Amino acid sequence: MMFMSELGGHGSTPAAWTLVVIITLAFVLGTIAVIIANWPLFWVSAALVVVGALVGKAMQMAGLGKKRTTHA
Repeated sequence: MMFMSELGGHGSTPAAWTLVVIITLAFVLGTIAVIIANWPLFWVSAALVVVGALVGKAMQMAGLGKKRTTHA
């Protein structure tokens, strides 16, 4: 059984934190949009989730994410 410490941490990287912050803000904004029935704002927040995922992946590819390790 492998533990997280053996795998090199929990992924606390700039890419991971940026992804989490953007998507969390998108969900908060989307929740507020639903409460106040502002559907254009809701769809903007839904698009922001996709943007957050793309930004996180781009940062990972730029070397700011967790490095992949190969295990036998």
